[in-house]
Amino acid sequence: MRSDHDPRYQALRSRDPRFDGRFFVGVSSTGTYCRPVCTARTPRRENCRYYPSAAAAEAAGYRPCLRCRPELAPGNASVDARTRIAHSAADLIENGALNDDPVEALAGRLGVTDRHLRRVFQAEYGVSPVQYAQTQRLLLAKRLLTDTSLRVIEVAMASGFASLRRFNALFRSRYRLSPTALRKETGARVRPDGLELRLCYRPPFDWDAMAAFLGERAVAGVEDVRDGCYRRTVRVVRQGKAVRGWVVVRPDRGRAALSVTVDSALLKALPQVLTRVRRLFDLSCDPIEVARTLGRLAASRPGLRVPGAFDGFELAVRAVLSQQVTVKAARTLAGRFVGAFGERVATPFPELDATFPAPETIAGLRVAEIAELGVVAARARSIIGLARAIVSGMLRLEPAADVEPTLAALRAMPGVGEWTAQYIAMRALSWPDAFPHTDLGVRKALRTASPAAALESAEAWRPWRAYAVMHLWSSREGER
Repeated sequence: MRSDHDPRYQALRSRDPRFDGRFFVGVSSTGTYCRPVCTARTPRRENCRYYPSAAAAEAAGYRPCLRCRPELAPGNASVDARTRIAHSAADLIENGALNDDPVEALAGRLGVTDRHLRRVFQAEYGVSPVQYAQTQRLLLAKRLLTDTSLRVIEVAMASGFASLRRFNALFRSRYRLSPTALRKETGARVRPDGLELRLCYRPPFDWDAMAAFLGERAVAGVEDVRDGCYRRTVRVVRQGKAVRGWVVVRPDRGRAALSVTVDSALLKALPQVLTRVRRLFDLSCDPIEVARTLGRLAASRPGLRVPGAFDGFELAVRAVLSQQVTVKAARTLAGRFVGAFGERVATPFPELDATFPAPETIAGLRVAEIAELGVVAARARSIIGLARAIVSGMLRLEPAADVEPTLAALRAMPGVGEWTAQYIAMRALSWPDAFPHTDLGVRKALRTASPAAALESAEAWRPWRAYAVMHLWSSREGER
């Protein structure tokens, strides 16, 4: 797309960070495409072409700028029903969905036909799902070549390529230089002690609030927040096999980014790990847009985000354990749960020694085995029911899940009420309009005892009611 009076050119000239990731600029005079925040000399207006995604720019023949590095652009969060399918598909693709399975399998996970998926994806991103996946693999490979000392074959495998030959050929055809040549040109920074990458976001970002929220709820053995860092153990499944390790997340001072250090044991699951970190820290949020809707509620702390979930089942269990108890009590119960059923994992941190139990493990337990930890029997049944529903495929707790059917399925489960369902939607599904209107802290902040009145008050905050919840919880009236 091109226009002599396109407002995107003004955004490019001003390098406005609010537009970062919302579009990309192809520069015909150089053959590269950039983020709107690129610090290179602003190109002439007539040389600019605009694209909705990095994949669309590459499909048009442009290669990524080595200065602004399009692979670091933050993602886009959307609540529009029509585009949610496309964005959910993109989220799954970035999580490696098309590395091992065809588009038909991806469409099945989203509950649509592959034809419909291709149509809405093309309309939203300007390319097919396969082209988008190809670009994501190449951009991750480019990042690893630039920022790490991994061998080229390790880069290829970590990025989702099935063979080094295919990786080299595609890289050369797309970027017009070999992976080795790119590394020499950019001067890779060697980190012998681990793999460290940056994940960008749109400012402002209230790191202190995020760290405090996660720290108060950190599960012993699995999570730890101290010295300005968030650490946790990781268990992800790739090609049917569990991969375990650890990650450390800290703010990248001086940049609108988080620094993520990933255990080398997780290299084969790197796309999945990075996607989960993005979800946990809500890095796709556009805080300016949210604050515009929330108005005075967000005026004092526009950088508040909605903490997501590293794993949907983990979050659901913790939500059930949090029913009608304090945050501290729920944290204690979760620690016992991990101690009893979690899997041991080696880490360099004494505080971290286990991964959260897998649903397959919990699905086979008896109620009494969980109840003896001090968990009410009804909640133990709810936890086992959640595990069995996930293992059977009847329930998916991830951002790509269809929200309303998932909420209905959760409400139908014994022991899962409206608060639990909305809290799971808010964090595990990353649904920005979730609103646990029965929550005591929310009603206290709104100065009402009526859940119905709380719902009515929140209408003005649609479609960002989950962010309103975070502001209400952090207000003087109380926080859950």
